[in-house]
Amino acid sequence: MKLLLTSAGIKNKSIENALVDLLGKPIAESNALCIPTASYAQPMTGPIRAWNFISGREPRCPMCELGWKSLGVLELTALPSIDKEYWVPLVQETDILLVNGGDPLYLCYWMRQSGLADLLPSLRTVYVGLSAGSMVMTPRIGKDFVRWTPPTGGDETLGLVDFSIFPHLDHEMLPENTMADAEKWAAGIPVPAYAIDDETAIKVVDGDVEVVSEGHWKRFI
Repeated sequence: MKLLLTSAGIKNKSIENALVDLLGKPIAESNALCIPTASYAQPMTGPIRAWNFISGREPRCPMCELGWKSLGVLELTALPSIDKEYWVPLVQETDILLVNGGDPLYLCYWMRQSGLADLLPSLRTVYVGLSAGSMVMTPRIGKDFVRWTPPTGGDETLGLVDFSIFPHLDHEMLPENTMADAEKWAAGIPVPAYAIDDETAIKVVDGDVEVVSEGHWKRFI
């Protein structure tokens, strides 16, 4: 698997270079599918955030507006109601999945319900997550990030990487996201963890982990 797990999308040149390296070709020659599903579990603003993401109107969190050769929408909540032959080949053939932020447990639930979670480990497609889209790939998100509660309860996510992520470190609009808050959060996580700011991403290729940053971050063991 090739993963680029970001806090706020492709925020700087270092993260963009890491993305192009994973793709193996320019963005303008790459076909993308975007997944807005996590947005809908955000109270009140969910549909607005989903539309802004899809339409490339999130300049603070660049993803869909990067100039892709083609861009489609993969809505996970719709997939259980249609035959897999309509969407699985498309996912297998696309160059990249762009997965929006929102609620990580809601996203995890629909990744499992749709069947995408089972498909992900076998894909050669590059996966790029934004906030919740990154957190969903980890084993646990920690109780501090639980908002929407899945039917099974808990804070478990897909576990396709062996570390957890605390995004938006020291964000000016999130006073609860200080390094001290991240340290308290990490103390309750039974796996290694990273706190990353919006200028930082984590690149994972076949289990090898590399932090790409023009900002600041910390690894907790």
